[in-house]
Amino acid sequence: GFAGVRRRLELRGQAAGVTVYDDFAHHPTAIRTTLDGLRRKVGAARILAVFEPRSNTMKRGDMAAQLPWSLEDADLSFCHAPPTLGWDAATVLAPLGDAACVRADIDALVQAVAATARPGDHVVCMSNGGFGGIHGKLLAALARG
Repeated sequence: GFAGVRRRLELRGQAAGVTVYDDFAHHPTAIRTTLDGLRRKVGAARILAVFEPRSNTMKRGDMAAQLPWSLEDADLSFCHAPPTLGWDAATVLAPLGDAACVRADIDALVQAVAATARPGDHVVCMSNGGFGGIHGKLLAALARG
């Protein structure tokens, strides 16, 4: 499967029964492919998708309309939407209803994910950058409970 391919569903750690992965997915088709692969792997377990629209195309919002489609395999979706983002993430993700959460800064996003995650969940953080060190912050927040 994904072994040996850097940043393709790479296991970053576990804390409080929650498994955290990193993935390079940075546009809707890649996000959907990643979540589909994880869904096949974890079966009925909850998947929490955490993503950062960081590439220029995503920042401009060219493919924003496809995001709800790309996130269908996730049980919950969390989007980092800084003020510099060129589109309204809350509006775009509105079709997902309560299953979507948008935060303007990484620490608030980490808190939202940590507060929602429960043992047995799989959290995949998707970005084409470092995502503000979210993996370590999230694992630390989960460990603190």
